[in-house]
Amino acid sequence: MSEIIKVSNLEKKFGDNLVLKDINMSVDKGEVVSIIGSSGSGKSTLLRCLNLLETPTSGKIYYRGDNILDNNYDTRVFRSRVGMVFQNFNLFANKTVLENCTLGQTKVLHKSKKEAIDTARKYLASVNMAEFVNAKPSQISGGQKQRVAIARALCMDPDVLLFDEPTSALDPETVGEVLEIMASLAKSGMTMIVVTHEMDFARDVSSRVLFMNKGIILEDGSPQEIFTNPKHDRTREFLSRFLEN
Repeated sequence: MSEIIKVSNLEKKFGDNLVLKDINMSVDKGEVVSIIGSSGSGKSTLLRCLNLLETPTSGKIYYRGDNILDNNYDTRVFRSRVGMVFQNFNLFANKTVLENCTLGQTKVLHKSKKEAIDTARKYLASVNMAEFVNAKPSQISGGQKQRVAIARALCMDPDVLLFDEPTSALDPETVGEVLEIMASLAKSGMTMIVVTHEMDFARDVSSRVLFMNKGIILEDGSPQEIFTNPKHDRTREFLSRFLEN
C-alpha cells in the first residue's frame, strides 16, 4: 500500500482553546478510515484541517510525501485531488443538480463543457440521481442532496474523499441509501476518511477506526480491535450503548 496522507504532531488552537493535540495518523491508498468520538472531541476540526478549511496552528500534513503546509507548496494541487462531502451538502442553491456537478470540473480541472457534462451524468447515474439533472437543490430531499454532493465530489476524480458526518442532517429513512453508496465506494477501492456517528458503518465498512477524545486520538486500530477489545475505558464507555444493542 502507498501512503496518501500522513499527519505529524498536528495541533489546532482557537484562541487559547487547544482543540487538537499532537495528532499523528496516516492513510494508505484504498483504506477507509472512520473517525468516531463524542461531539466536541475534535473530529470535524481534524477533517477541516486535512482539507485546509482550517489552518493548523502547528504540525505537518503530508500528501504523497509533500508537506502541504510548506509556504511554497501549491495548495491548489492538493485541493483539486481531495474531495469533501459536508453534512449540510453545500450545494449551490441557484444552480441545477447538473450545474453543481460540472462547475468544479470546468473551473478547476479546465475540462470542456461537454466532457464535464458527460462525467457529471455518469456519476449522477451511479448515485441514482440521473432523472434529477435539471432540478434545483430546493426541489429535492436531503438524501437526494447528499447523493448529488457525493456525485459532485466524484466528478473531480479525487485521490481521497473526506466525509464530515454525511448522514447527520438526514432523516432515518434516507440515511441507509447514502451509507449504501459510501459502502459501494469503499468496495471500489476509493480512499476515504469518514467522520461518523454511524457505528455499523465504522465497524462493517472501515479498514481502520480512530477514536477521538478531548482533541487526541485515543485509539487507532482495526474495527475488530476497537469494537470487540478496546484498550481504553473511555472507548468502552463511548461504545457501551452500541455494544449492548
